[in-house]
Amino acid sequence: MTDYDAVLSPTPREQLRDLIKELAVVHGRVTLASGKEADYYVDLRRVTLHHRAAPLVGHVLLDTLEEAGLGPAEIDAVGGLTLGADPVAGALLHAAASRGQDLDAFVVRKEGKAHGMQRRIEGPDVAGRRVVAVEDTSTTGGSVLTAVEALREAGADVVGVAVIVDRNTGAREKIEAAGLSYHYLYGLDDLGLA
Repeated sequence: MTDYDAVLSPTPREQLRDLIKELAVVHGRVTLASGKEADYYVDLRRVTLHHRAAPLVGHVLLDTLEEAGLGPAEIDAVGGLTLGADPVAGALLHAAASRGQDLDAFVVRKEGKAHGMQRRIEGPDVAGRRVVAVEDTSTTGGSVLTAVEALREAGADVVGVAVIVDRNTGAREKIEAAGLSYHYLYGLDDLGLA
């Protein structure tokens, strides 16, 4: 590869953005989980479960967390409310492992199980551990704050929230009002949706 080729090669962040635009942005009238209506939907499971995009999610989000002082040297685990957070947490776990770093993942159930261990948070125990709650996208912040509440009840030290796409509809303000730092990879402008 020449220096000229290196200048033209898209960065991992640009590659991920382009894959989100190609795979996940669906145009048409939809009702969001928040009850609000939109003229498009960003279906990030089409990205977080994609063979090429999922590894990029892990690495680009891990880079963003490290730049914010929330990398594997500062936190112990990542996860959030099932289902949107699950592949995000898995991608982060694998990205950290590929770099020789320790980072666990966990899953927060919408409610505790009535059988077995009756756990609401699956995976390694989070009590006394520094964690970041993750989500694929956030509209109102409701899902991720539900996870934060469950994590705090379980004794975790929740130090931040990270999402792939922020819809600029109040999630950041709500999460910061809860005393948490808020980190996202892309806003609507980045995806040509503003």
